[in-house]
Amino acid sequence: MFQDKLNRVLNAMKDAGLEQMIVADPASIYYLTGRMILPGERMLVLYLNQNGDHKLILSKLFPQEGEVGVDVIYFDDVEDSVEILARYVEKEKKVGVDKIWPAKFLLRLMELEAGSAFVNASFVLDDIRQIKDADEICKMKEASRLNDMAVERLIPLVNQGMTEQELAEELQKIYLELGAEGYSFEPICAYGANAADPHHMTDTVSVGKTGDSVVLDIGCKKDGYCSDMTRTVFIGEASEQAREVYDTVLQANLRAIAAVKPGARFCDVDKAARDYITEKGYGPYFTHRTGHCIGQEVHEAGDVSSVNENVLKPGMIFSIEPGIYLEGKVGVRIEDLVLVTEEGCEVLNRADKALRII
Repeated sequence: MFQDKLNRVLNAMKDAGLEQMIVADPASIYYLTGRMILPGERMLVLYLNQNGDHKLILSKLFPQEGEVGVDVIYFDDVEDSVEILARYVEKEKKVGVDKIWPAKFLLRLMELEAGSAFVNASFVLDDIRQIKDADEICKMKEASRLNDMAVERLIPLVNQGMTEQELAEELQKIYLELGAEGYSFEPICAYGANAADPHHMTDTVSVGKTGDSVVLDIGCKKDGYCSDMTRTVFIGEASEQAREVYDTVLQANLRAIAAVKPGARFCDVDKAARDYITEKGYGPYFTHRTGHCIGQEVHEAGDVSSVNENVLKPGMIFSIEPGIYLEGKVGVRIEDLVLVTEEGCEVLNRADKALRII
């Protein structure tokens, strides 16, 4: 499985005119080796070369057991790790570099004149990781299944007098009880006026009151892959305006999902949601993109926005999450993950989206 992925990367490098590349993103290294290594401030590099002379270069603090699939080179804290890398880089050729590689390492490599030029090559792996294989799809479906179960257990707690942070803590317990590995991101649990802040930081003092909308933007991780979903519910009652806002967001969510099919563009999906919200008079209150790609990381390369004209392909998974935020009054967001299929799309979330009053 990992060899197939590596071959895809090498072919993409060839198409891009790259004979060598430095991969530094731990998620991409995991994608190619099955080893998740979080190096902290120390250097971690998977060096790839079209000639097959691949090297995983890392600190002795992270010993790897068994066959990794590439040569493993260790360094200790008193060695110049970049100089060790430079021994393997073909100096007369340009080097593709991962966009997240810290400048302190890149600058040292340039100082050593290891490579004729240095170019951002992150698109190679970004594009490949956007297309999930059967195993990845299976893992993401399972993560979303657990997320559906979790939100159904969380929703009844919104009218129990808990603070936002207490809700989030209960969610963590639920995830662990369900067999997930915990959060895929810090959840957003937002009551009332806080729900009208699209990225409100869950706090330790706010509690819900009658009439509040409650935004629950949550996700778990299972077998190294992420889920992400938002449901909005109401405590006790929902005003006429709140109901109108909710229905508008729900219809925008459904219209965007209906626009997902191979050959369509990300911007077409965004437009399906945005145009409907604008038509209903709430355009200025939809203040973010419609979605983002997801996989090993909750936000991966690629988004559902008005400026992304890239074409949808089978195997892509991304969120559809339109929202309307009326400051000081009500906030509503409804989010699902969708998988692009050969004929359209499959929604990975099953949790009910009908307006709910708790």
